[in-house]
Amino acid sequence: MSAIQWLMLLIFFATFLGLLKYQKHPERIFAGATLVCLAVSFVSSDDILRNAVNPGLITLILLVFCSFTFERTSILRRLSGLMINGSKFKITLKTLISTAIASALMSNTAVVATLIGTIKANTVINPGKLLLPLSFAAILGGTLTLVGTSTNLIVNSMLIEQGEQGLGFFDFTLVGACALFACFFVIIARIYKLPNMKGSKLETQDYLLEAEVQADSSMIGKSVEDNGLRNLDSLFLVEIVRRGRLISPVAPDDYIIAGDKLIFTGDISKVLILQQFDGLTLFAEQDGLLRDNLTEVLIKPDSAVIGKSLKSAGFRARFDAAVVAIRREGEPLSGKLGEIVIQSGDFLVLAVGQDFASRTNLSKNFFILSGHKPDNMLSGWRDHMTIWGFFAVIGVSVFTEITLLKCLMFYIALLVMTDCLTVNEIKRRFPLEIWMIVLSALTLATALENTGLASLLAGGLETVMQGQSAFFALVVIFFITLIVTELVTNNAAAALVFPIAYNIALGLGVSPMPFVMAVAFGASGSFISPFGYQTNVMVYSAGNYKLTDFIKFGIPVSLTYSVVVLTMIPIIFPF
Repeated sequence: MSAIQWLMLLIFFATFLGLLKYQKHPERIFAGATLVCLAVSFVSSDDILRNAVNPGLITLILLVFCSFTFERTSILRRLSGLMINGSKFKITLKTLISTAIASALMSNTAVVATLIGTIKANTVINPGKLLLPLSFAAILGGTLTLVGTSTNLIVNSMLIEQGEQGLGFFDFTLVGACALFACFFVIIARIYKLPNMKGSKLETQDYLLEAEVQADSSMIGKSVEDNGLRNLDSLFLVEIVRRGRLISPVAPDDYIIAGDKLIFTGDISKVLILQQFDGLTLFAEQDGLLRDNLTEVLIKPDSAVIGKSLKSAGFRARFDAAVVAIRREGEPLSGKLGEIVIQSGDFLVLAVGQDFASRTNLSKNFFILSGHKPDNMLSGWRDHMTIWGFFAVIGVSVFTEITLLKCLMFYIALLVMTDCLTVNEIKRRFPLEIWMIVLSALTLATALENTGLASLLAGGLETVMQGQSAFFALVVIFFITLIVTELVTNNAAAALVFPIAYNIALGLGVSPMPFVMAVAFGASGSFISPFGYQTNVMVYSAGNYKLTDFIKFGIPVSLTYSVVVLTMIPIIFPF
């Protein structure tokens, strides 16, 4: 090895060690590695600029923009209403299947964030039995399609950078479906082993909302359950006023008739959800009431307020909000509220001001669980256009020669022109961290190629594995990726291992596709650590789980997933 290659190897391992030590800031580690490569001329500024507009990366960013709009449609509300009814077994089965299907077509993080509130509020099955399976179902569902998880899109970006044709929308589906089917059996068989979540009801002021059923409403003649009124996020149907008569409590099989006045109690900020019901008219809103709405948030692991007291964190200046209450793993905290030091995973209830929604630092510091006043919940034709437009985009890209990137460009333009997505929201929520990680990973891969280190490592591994089959190399790559994703994150694992896996395939003289798929599925297989995948982080805190809960429940799922994936990849993608 030359001095240049030794230096490149040092940069690569320093990047890996940096990701291990500073897991909260992967974008900074990757960006630092890119700057070092640029400083020592392993890459040029032209290389970095070319990677910045990689078609796979741009496709990933546009899909993130689509998720901003999808979060405000009625599809996830309808999905949550479908899940929580029937026996415990039916609820579990419908939750897993619905989550997996939804996660295959939209951001699995958004799906989990939306469904957490519904699962915690249900009274049929303890949320502790469902929240961890919810995360696993979202992870498995994300492996079904190209757009199901950012990991697949990152792998696609790096494949395109190698001059290969991009992956198809359904290239992941057969392997992912087999893994999903097998893992579902394991999850359902072991779900009783999960601990019950202790109830921790936070007392807040409930608001009453009133809505009237119009004569032309499609809700007329259907039961409360069939209309999806039982499982609204933070809103509860408590009474029906019908021709001067009060119906309370409301039963699931009570039917809706024209002129009914539906009385809800709950979070005032969710009032716009009611506009998504056909023929349901809101009225009698108190002027200025929304200024007092409460928002429950979960502190992210990389939040800037961790380690500070509630008093010194400066919530009013940072977020236009004031802390009303704090909860940690369901246990009450003692001492003065302002002196409690914030930790990752703390639940805070915030009273928010008018400027809260426009703050650019919300997504960096919080998972917003409920009560956040939406900028513009979509209803009517905008709601339908957003949902069916997205399915049309997928259909056109799959069944025609038009690329997904080109379809998404026109779709995003349509969303902006119809005010379903605003330019301000794009600027405020631009996924800078994801963009930096992928850009830097592509540049690091370019540096490995330019210095000849990638070919040298591949040749060395080929020599070590002399006499071994290509399948043995595939197994090694898969488990390396699987271990790295548990230690750091799924996106970082895919970015680090891909260039080595690709060059090993070239060195062995076999098709790179099995190795590409091994990296993609290995990076998504985070079932043991609560920190390897974002949905795991969310349910870890929301369900008050312990690390041992993840390990005991996740190991059988991880082993099943690994066996199925390693069996199916060589069959569907032969060497």
